Amino acid sequence: MSLAFGKTRTAQLPPNVNRILLVKNLPFKITPDEMYDLFGKYGAIRQIRIGNTQKTRGSAFVVYEDIYDAKEACEHLQGFNVTGRYLVLLYYQTNYRSKKTDLGKEEERVEQQYKNMSHEDDEDELT
Repeated sequence: MSLAFGKTRTAQLPPNVNRILLVKNLPFKITPDEMYDLFGKYGAIRQIRIGNTQKTRGSAFVVYEDIYDAKEACEHLQGFNVTGRYLVLLYYQTNYRSKKTDLGKEEERVEQQYKNMSHEDDEDELT
């Protein structure tokens, strides 16, 4: 569908662009049909997941078949007014959680090294 907007698909995309959009600030009572109508204008949609718990209400994930369609939707719907609420669209970062986990592992590794070093220093003082 991006070709309909006059864009070519040969342009290199930034590394944070992907097919999954995180949509925030949605009206709580938006229906799946309304979501498909709104986001389907920009290309084929593989899946839409609307938050239904207290923490996830007002947010959704929209997964497009094509990365260029997701890019077009993100560009055109950023700040779009839906029943008095302005949409916030972000590209979902799948590696964000793994970076967090790696940081925890790194902290454990540094702590262990610190303990080993202080233990070795204690032994040196005794000799």
